[in-house]
Amino acid sequence: MTRIYFNEVVTRDGFQIEPEFIATDDKIALIDALSQCGYAKIEATSFTSPKAIPMLRDAEEVMGSITRVPGVEYTVLVPNLRGAERALESRADELNLVMSVSETHNLANLRMTREQSFAALTDVVRHVDGRTPINVSLSTCFGCPMEGDVPLAVVQQWAQRFADLGVRGLTICDTTGMAHPAQVSRMVEALQQQLSHTQLTLHFHNTRGMGLANVLAAVQGGITRLDGSLGGLGGCPYAPGASGNICSEDAIHMLDAMGYDTGMDLSKLLNVARHLPAIVGHEVPGQVAKAGRITDLHPAPAYVAELKGAAHD
Repeated sequence: MTRIYFNEVVTRDGFQIEPEFIATDDKIALIDALSQCGYAKIEATSFTSPKAIPMLRDAEEVMGSITRVPGVEYTVLVPNLRGAERALESRADELNLVMSVSETHNLANLRMTREQSFAALTDVVRHVDGRTPINVSLSTCFGCPMEGDVPLAVVQQWAQRFADLGVRGLTICDTTGMAHPAQVSRMVEALQQQLSHTQLTLHFHNTRGMGLANVLAAVQGGITRLDGSLGGLGGCPYAPGASGNICSEDAIHMLDAMGYDTGMDLSKLLNVARHLPAIVGHEVPGQVAKAGRITDLHPAPAYVAELKGAAHD
């Protein structure tokens, strides 16, 4: 079976909209624990203005205190040149830039037109000038909650423009959980043909309960890199009622059960996931941490042995 690589986004995408500030020491300890589980990348934090995202105002301290494990890339979200400078100073392994392919969502989320965002992010790419790998996350690729459908051709256009700048990777995001498996299959087929030399990652949300179905469609379509969030934390403020990102441990459990090689230590990951509610102060959507793996068997009630014995008398 194909090797699948997982990227963990809980301490950035998951924590950024939490109502209460997560203690810096808790973030560091969580990243250190996740680093032992087999992830390809961990999106540790965001170098956004502390006024814009106060929950991640400790970005430098987090990046300076985590224990870096060889083989794990510690990536950070960067909104602009100032953020890029801070990220480079903090020795991030990858810079993740973001914009929406929907004009309305980009204006609502970033207060810029798409062309303004592209120009600003182009400045970042040129400033970094190959010193650190760059990934670009394209939001609302599967639909915009304000505009509706986003044509595949629009996604391809923006993906190509960034690929032409020489970025290492692109993350195709279902920001508000509007994707369905047939749409995912079409998207990944088109993008893999178009961008055969670009590292492609798929980022799904479970807003409407189709997250794992979309993961499966992507993997069966040839995608080998996926984002996930521990416990299913996160979500977009422009998707009312959103339940958050796909749950990392649930997706990994599914693919492991199907015979895919995720490179993950699921036992360690589930142990970390079971501590997450205490960190954030509330229950989380993830299921496998609560129910156990499908291979976790339970003893039969005592009377079953009696019934088996009676059946053989």
